[in-house]
Amino acid sequence: MGKPHIRSDEGTAPKGASYSTKSFRAALPEPIRSKGRPAPSSVNPHRLKRRRRARFGRRGKGKVKAVRLIVTGGAGFIGSSFVRHLWRERPDWEIVNLDLLTYAADPESLAAATAASPKHTLVRGDIADADLVQSLFPADAVVNFAAESHVDRSIVKPGLFLRTNVVGTGVLLDAARKFGVGRFLQVSTDEVYGSLGAEGRCSEETPLAPRSPYAASKAAADHLCLSYHHTFGVPALVTRSSNNYGPRQFPEKLIPLLVTNALEGSPLPIYGDGLNVREWLHVTDNCRGILAALERGRPGQVYNLGGGEERTNLEVAGEVLRLLGATAPLIVHVPDRLGHDRRYALDSAKALAELGWRPQFSFGEALAGTVAWYRENEGWWRRIKSGVYREYYARMYPSCVS
Repeated sequence: MGKPHIRSDEGTAPKGASYSTKSFRAALPEPIRSKGRPAPSSVNPHRLKRRRRARFGRRGKGKVKAVRLIVTGGAGFIGSSFVRHLWRERPDWEIVNLDLLTYAADPESLAAATAASPKHTLVRGDIADADLVQSLFPADAVVNFAAESHVDRSIVKPGLFLRTNVVGTGVLLDAARKFGVGRFLQVSTDEVYGSLGAEGRCSEETPLAPRSPYAASKAAADHLCLSYHHTFGVPALVTRSSNNYGPRQFPEKLIPLLVTNALEGSPLPIYGDGLNVREWLHVTDNCRGILAALERGRPGQVYNLGGGEERTNLEVAGEVLRLLGATAPLIVHVPDRLGHDRRYALDSAKALAELGWRPQFSFGEALAGTVAWYRENEGWWRRIKSGVYREYYARMYPSCVS
């Protein structure tokens, strides 16, 4: 695997930047028209459905061109990484990016390009708002990243996860069905499979057995997508990835929490005995897999995207400390999370066989690049780790607060 190149060219938000949805309809480009045919908004929806599906995702035809893509949750960690990936790999694509801009969003990573490029529009709004969602169409495809995703928070407020992850996905699917998109890709997680023992991996055929409110909400959304394909013919498919990491990840997640705490000289909280195992995937590799599934995946299918490298939480903490030249006494074992799954691991053979996808980043090299990014961008994470974050941290890890 090659040495990772961690990009940091996202730019900063211009002063007075606004992400209001008020004038969004007026800012939309004219619908795609074919000679002698009416605009898509006035054609029979079944004809529109057939036409858009013919334009998108044809296998064996190379890259898809002239795509208008709706990305939801595109200001979050994985979503914004995917948008930046598209700017590099598919610069001709038009991206409409719908995000509620909650606490974990990072609109600054997109703001400079949004201001400079007519091909990217960032819209602040809720995917459960049906009127707003339908105003964004027509589109060739939808990629749904929008989700509440932190397991700890799902234990505290499960209802919020049900609204966004389940109801919101249903609203998107209804719009995709109405306007006849060519692809609907649901971005999901390995957590829907539940906890594994010491051996074995989950394939796409493994029965779902979610064990946290977060995982249950994502499993429900996955089932919705596949049911809309089976019942209504919506060309939906699902990707399920292992744990992601990389620059700009919100520091409630394990790796940025460990890195930023170590940089501060603060305790590194580790749940229970620290021997819970996760499979790690660099976010750029996940973005590559998502794009491959969007362009070459089969509707009605699920594709696992696993990093192939497992580590216990204690091993991850030890590697972070080694990279920073810190010491093991910083590690503090805290009471275990409720319902904490012991191990996740994915079988990604199907993604290799059908999409030609495999991870390119090794965990050791990419973790070093990630740690270096947080070291070099202290202002970014210190701004986040204040105020409301500190209150949340004190509730979750009281023994680590002096």
